[in-house]
Amino acid sequence: MAYEIEIKLAIRNSKALMRALKRLGAKPANPKAPRMHEMNVIFDTPDGGLAKHGQLLRIRTETPAPAKKSARGKTAGRTVLTFKSPPEELAIGDLGPSAGRRHKVREEIETQLTDGATMQRIFEGLGLRGWFRYEKHRTTYVLPGRQAWAKGLLIEVDETPIGMFVELEGPAAAIDRAARGLGYSAKDYVLKNYLVLYVEECKKKGEQPKDMLFRGGK
Repeated sequence: MAYEIEIKLAIRNSKALMRALKRLGAKPANPKAPRMHEMNVIFDTPDGGLAKHGQLLRIRTETPAPAKKSARGKTAGRTVLTFKSPPEELAIGDLGPSAGRRHKVREEIETQLTDGATMQRIFEGLGLRGWFRYEKHRTTYVLPGRQAWAKGLLIEVDETPIGMFVELEGPAAAIDRAARGLGYSAKDYVLKNYLVLYVEECKKKGEQPKDMLFRGGK
């Protein structure tokens, strides 16, 4: 089984974050297209059966976002189908001594699609519906190979309609160490997904939740 271990961190100061990333030696995982636009569609049964059991079924379409500076080379986008199991509360097996209540741990199955629109029609034919859309811009960073403790760690900076976040994904011990390096502690860890964070933000503003999309498109 492939397990995903991750946390989110709300970005308090984007300039301070970039300075911390530089101190850690972080580099974009894909220099040709570091910043990607993501459109995510979550599917469920009409009665919300998957969500009730803590499961997630999603089609994500990734395309290179407009760069602030022109970059050489072109990178094609991709479409990914993802299924996630209910989050686990405790460490599982060999996930590492630190994996536990501080981190979100869940089984994750992913496969790349050649035709996301056809898969969506298949889902709809089976009675599933795309009931929530959310978009974001994501820049994924990795640390140099000389930092062996960071092997398998992804530092993902997300720009969303409800603010900026860092997602740290990888071994639990590496997540904790990277969080400290970025100026955060365990009390700052966010385990909620973007749907929950969006609904909470709408409640604060007295707005009716819809889809989490940027105003005026991408």
